Amino acid sequence: MYYPEPISKLIDSFTKLPGIGPKTAVRLAFFVLNMKEDDVLDFAKALVNAKRELTHCSTCGHITDQDPCAICGDHTRDDSVICVVQDPKDVIAMEKMREFNGRYHVLHGAISPMDGIGPEDINVPPLLNRLKDEKVSELILATNPNVEGEATAMYISRLVKPSGIKITRIAHGLPMGGDLEYADEVTLSKALEGRREL
Repeated sequence: MYYPEPISKLIDSFTKLPGIGPKTAVRLAFFVLNMKEDDVLDFAKALVNAKRELTHCSTCGHITDQDPCAICGDHTRDDSVICVVQDPKDVIAMEKMREFNGRYHVLHGAISPMDGIGPEDINVPPLLNRLKDEKVSELILATNPNVEGEATAMYISRLVKPSGIKITRIAHGLPMGGDLEYADEVTLSKALEGRREL
């Protein structure tokens, strides 16, 4: 179907977002056209400002509008524990829990040979420098429980082990409220592996 060029460009822009197919992109484009002009300008400004004003913390790699980020600048946090995650979204998920009071390190990805992503393509060297400079006693590897996340965790573990720092991996297994009969073999084996005494 033919759309005037400005609408076509808007639709194309929306299809570049993850999870937005052609039909949703058309719906969003027409929704934007029906918005008040002030709201559209505010929306456009929010997009541009987020891109221009946000950067990565030079210490941990988390997204921030100040350097160091608020977490790295917080002197009440435990400097002896660093939780390694794949993405800034993971830091936010951990912080929502309000149970972890240590530091973070964001890798910005995971090792994935199939996608051409090797160890040199993720944020590992700054982590190794932090382990030399800071008084870290435990490194928590909280990469995703998939093939790439496991490979990344094993790679970092092998690099760090000789330093004598305690390396732990977040537990994987059955979600609360889940049924054994619906769990796949890998999830069940991880749940059994990570069992603990009551």
